Amino acid sequence: MSIHKKIIYACCLLMAFNSTVALAQTCQTATIPATTPSSRFTVPGNGTVTDTKTGLMWKQCSEGLSGADCSVGGAGAYTWQGALQQAQTVNANGGFAGYSDWRVPNVKELRSITERQCYDPTINVAVFPHTVSSLYWSSSPVANYSGYAWNVSFGYGHDHWYDKNFSYYVRLVRSGQ
Repeated sequence: MSIHKKIIYACCLLMAFNSTVALAQTCQTATIPATTPSSRFTVPGNGTVTDTKTGLMWKQCSEGLSGADCSVGGAGAYTWQGALQQAQTVNANGGFAGYSDWRVPNVKELRSITERQCYDPTINVAVFPHTVSSLYWSSSPVANYSGYAWNVSFGYGHDHWYDKNFSYYVRLVRSGQ
């Protein structure tokens, strides 16, 4: 195993361990302006959130969670292929909130909902409650490494690529109308 893969593996193990510990979100509202203020989103109460800046409609809860505050169930971790399959499964089983075109977001779309003034998690928790402070898959594969794909950390807001066989969380999106 190369040193690069060993570092990634060690990093991922640490992140997986940290994601099981409940941490309180920390925000630096006095020094960093909000990148995803609640006013940017429409929350109709059907489990979806529409981003008025990008036009994207998001599932409010991470896959595996449900309820008005996303506190029912447990967030599921999927391999990259499993994440893509989860979107297909949701759509094949009648969809969600009346829509059957849900998909795993690309890395740019996923990055667009990170809240830069906060960490643990790096997201607006009023809009996306109970988001796990961990890595979430994007649908974006890495160009020169077929076994890797991009993800975004909702612990600290960075993006990186990891082995497609690792298991991370998923939030589905659909293109707005």
